[in-house]
Amino acid sequence: MNSAASVLPTVEPARTGPAAEHDPRWAAVRTRDASADGQFYYAVRTTGVYCRPSCPSRTPRPENVSFHASREDAERAGYRPCRRCRPDAPSLEERQRALVTAACRAIEDAAGPPPLAELAAQAGLSSSRFHRIFRAHTGLTPRAYAQAIRAARSRSLLGDGEAATDTAYAAGYNSASRFYADATPMLGMAPSRFRNGGDGIEIRFAVGACTLGDILVAATAQGICAILLGDDADALLQDLQHRFPRAQLVGGDATFEHTVACVVGLVEAPAIGLDLPLDIRGTAFQQRVWEALRRIPAGSTASYAEIAERIGAPAAVRAVAGACAANPIAVAIPCHRVVRSDGGLSGYRWGVERKRALLARERAARTETDLFAADTQSPAER
Repeated sequence: MNSAASVLPTVEPARTGPAAEHDPRWAAVRTRDASADGQFYYAVRTTGVYCRPSCPSRTPRPENVSFHASREDAERAGYRPCRRCRPDAPSLEERQRALVTAACRAIEDAAGPPPLAELAAQAGLSSSRFHRIFRAHTGLTPRAYAQAIRAARSRSLLGDGEAATDTAYAAGYNSASRFYADATPMLGMAPSRFRNGGDGIEIRFAVGACTLGDILVAATAQGICAILLGDDADALLQDLQHRFPRAQLVGGDATFEHTVACVVGLVEAPAIGLDLPLDIRGTAFQQRVWEALRRIPAGSTASYAEIAERIGAPAAVRAVAGACAANPIAVAIPCHRVVRSDGGLSGYRWGVERKRALLARERAARTETDLFAADTQSPAER
């Protein structure tokens, strides 16, 4: 009679003994890493079952463990699903993601922001638990998500030429006065000006050169709104014009040239920082990500997953990557300091080679600072 312990996997070879213990997947099993769920499964020869990496059962001995790429592989090898972690059923993460997706669709389809209690009841959860799960997966509270949907609708309607009053009700506002109260911080300008493509907004700009190529610096009365890097000055200017097609673009004067010089200095030595105001415009989630980026010290890096953790949205790793890609203010909002979990360089809006150069400059400056600090210490301090 064949037993589960005597059957070897037919698709993925078993990794047992020292091989299993030194396999990178063993660390995920030992720490019950839920983020590894679905990437692989492990089977235990002494029990004849296979599990998710996050299974709460007692950690097996590595010499009894084999790894499998899929549930089908484990079952073909003669193992049955664990009754505790139920690897043959949707994971807790998958079930929560489905609930949050349904709630997002309900918010998007509603005329106005649905009450929290109503959304929670639809998900079959208490209000507090639903609130925590929603924020963990989206990076926003249900209310902030509803506000973001309103903002997106307002931008779309005004961009299509709708009157401000019509936009207010179509976007889900109960009154035009409430819409006007929210409009300026939401749009960055009065609704009428947004509808007219930024008509009347003055944006000063200048295009120059730095060691990383061409650079465009633009600013409103509130502060710097764009730092763009590239290889084509005309393309950078077209990017700015596309953002505000009817804004009044004004070439920088002598005063603005000082601002540009400060920005170029930042690019050449990003560790020095930028002591100038920024006009940061983006969704609520993007602004939370960008603020977290500004807290990463020069010479250091953080992964997308770490940034998601820091803003209280551990499941929103892809959304964090999207916010980094949407950042219009290079270097001052240092998205170049975000790397993959393995430390490798990922995509960068202005090119991976520029990202590599910026990080190298910051690390070199940090090393020099550390050496200087060591040289200036007294013998007692050492």
